[in-house]
Amino acid sequence: MTLSGREISELLAANGLHPSRALGQNFVVDPNTVRRIARLAEVGAGDRVIEIGAGLGSLTLALAETGADVTAVEVDRGIVPVLREVVEPSGVRVVEADALTVDWRALLGDDEWTLVANLPYNVATPLVADLLDDVPQITRMLVMVQREVGERLAAHVGDEGYGAVSVKVAFWARAEIVGRVPPTVFLPKPKVESALVRIVRRASPAVAGVDPEWLFSVVRAGFGHRRKMLRGALAGVATVEQLETAGIAPTARAEELDVEAWGRLAREAAPRG
Repeated sequence: MTLSGREISELLAANGLHPSRALGQNFVVDPNTVRRIARLAEVGAGDRVIEIGAGLGSLTLALAETGADVTAVEVDRGIVPVLREVVEPSGVRVVEADALTVDWRALLGDDEWTLVANLPYNVATPLVADLLDDVPQITRMLVMVQREVGERLAAHVGDEGYGAVSVKVAFWARAEIVGRVPPTVFLPKPKVESALVRIVRRASPAVAGVDPEWLFSVVRAGFGHRRKMLRGALAGVATVEQLETAGIAPTARAEELDVEAWGRLAREAAPRG
C-alpha cells in the first residue's frame, strides 16, 4: 500500500507538521504517481535502493512494494519519527541525515545501489553532480525534479538547457527524461511541472585520459561567459593554438561543444609538469 492525499494530510495534522518551504518539501499525494516512479526505476527483489528526502514515505512504500531492499534518508528530524512508523513495518531502513554531508561510504558500503528520489529544487543539481563525482556505488538514478532542472541534467548540444552540468552528467552517465509529473499530485502544489530523469552511470567515463576536476574546471570557465567566443571565455585557460589542436574553432561558444570535444580540449590544455 502507499499513502493517499487524505492519509498524508491526516499524518501531518496529527503530528503538528507542515511542509517545510526551507527544505523544499512537496509531498507526492497520488499513489499512481509513486508506483509509476517505482516502475520506471526498474527495481525489484535483490536490488538495493537509496531514497533521499523520503518525507512521509509515500514513494518509500511504493519502492518497498517492488521487493527491493530500501534505505530512506530524511533530514527533517520532525518528520523522521512519523516516517519510521509508516515504513519500518515494510522492512525499510530509515536514516536521519543530510544527503549533502552524509558519509556515503559508511552508508552504502561497496554494494551497487539505485537512487530513487523526489529532489527539492534547491539541492537537486548539486546533489546529482556530487553523487556522480564521488559515489560510484550509485550506478543508476531515477530522480523527480523540477522540469527545468531535469532538462538541464539530460540536455545535449543544441538543447536550450545545455550547460556545464549537462557536460558533467554526460561525462559520467547517460541521462534521459522518461516522464512528466503535473503539479496536482503534490502537497503543497508547486508552480511548475516536474520531470522524471533516468541516469545510468557509464562503465567508464565518456572521455579517457583526462583528470575530471581539470575537465570540469575548463567547462565551468567556458560556460561562465556563454556569450563570448571560447578564445575569450577561456583566456588564461586554453590558448587559441590549443583550441585549434583539439579540433575546436576559437570562435565557437561553450554550448556548441559536446563532452568529447571538452575532453579533447581539457587534455590539450592540461598543465604540464
